Amino acid sequence: MDRYELRRLDYSLSEDHTALQAAYRDFFATRCTIETVRAAEESGFDKNLWERLCAMGATTMALPESVGGDGATLVDLTLVAEEIGRSLAPVPWIDHVVAARLLARLGSVGADVVSGRQVAALDPQQDTRPGSRLIPAGSVADHVMARDGDEIVSLTFSSRPARVDNIGKLPMAWVDPAAADGRTVLASGADAVAEYQRAVDEWRLLTGAALVGLVEATMTIAAEFSKTRYTLGVPISTLQAISHPLANIAITVQGGRNLARRAAWFLDNEPDERRELAPSVFVFMAEEAAKAATMAVHVQGGLGVSAEAAATAYLVRARGWAVAGGDPAIAAKHIAGIVAEREGRS
Repeated sequence: MDRYELRRLDYSLSEDHTALQAAYRDFFATRCTIETVRAAEESGFDKNLWERLCAMGATTMALPESVGGDGATLVDLTLVAEEIGRSLAPVPWIDHVVAARLLARLGSVGADVVSGRQVAALDPQQDTRPGSRLIPAGSVADHVMARDGDEIVSLTFSSRPARVDNIGKLPMAWVDPAAADGRTVLASGADAVAEYQRAVDEWRLLTGAALVGLVEATMTIAAEFSKTRYTLGVPISTLQAISHPLANIAITVQGGRNLARRAAWFLDNEPDERRELAPSVFVFMAEEAAKAATMAVHVQGGLGVSAEAAATAYLVRARGWAVAGGDPAIAAKHIAGIVAEREGRS
């Protein structure tokens, strides 16, 4: 088996991958405490954290060298997304990088978007109906990418849309393309729609990877609590009703992580070969994250459901992030369509 064929099955990280993830884990551990997360809940965005993250190269890394980026792979990006989920970082990094990558593929990305000085966002639901659409990063975006029939457009607003409250604590807003001050058609036709679909797949992939990090963090919170809380003279972690569900969460984390890395590799190297993998990461983690976060809250009993508990912050985001791009069932139907099409050709 040659090296290329092996890589299609191998999910292990290189030393560079490990160093990259460690750098971002240290960054968020230092710069994004649970107090930082709580303080940003009203707006869903920490501007200072975003600027520090951009200065670290988190936006430029995602873009090709031809536009001033660093040419990172999607596997690299899943590692950063994991750390964003682990820390609940209130920054629109996922929305920005997938929108910026789309702009780059369409030949329309500017230096301010590359650097992160201007925030880009997109509609992951691909809602082409007239009227407003709910955009996860709509209240902080300088450019909103959207589909209008077979046209891909960039929308700008002189006054950003107002944030709407949401369970995921995101900078979400209703965006009406008809109310945009600027509307630029970037591309049209089947190829343009395919590029937009790739951006949506990347959004689902990275959101799924972020949910992997979120689930691992909430599992750690529950596990640490269970080792220090005693009943009948023994830690509750020794009880099967606690240890078995925590073991199941650990399996979910590893399964989701492997699926994300595999999907990222295929999307980068053989994008037409396994098109169902990227949305599958999202569908799997959207369901499992909420269940895992709920279990972590239950482990802590009354403390877990208190507003002050870190587990509560993870629970609401596990539920909110999973539906930020619309009903996950839409992605499941997309997967079914891909599989049916492939089976029809065989």
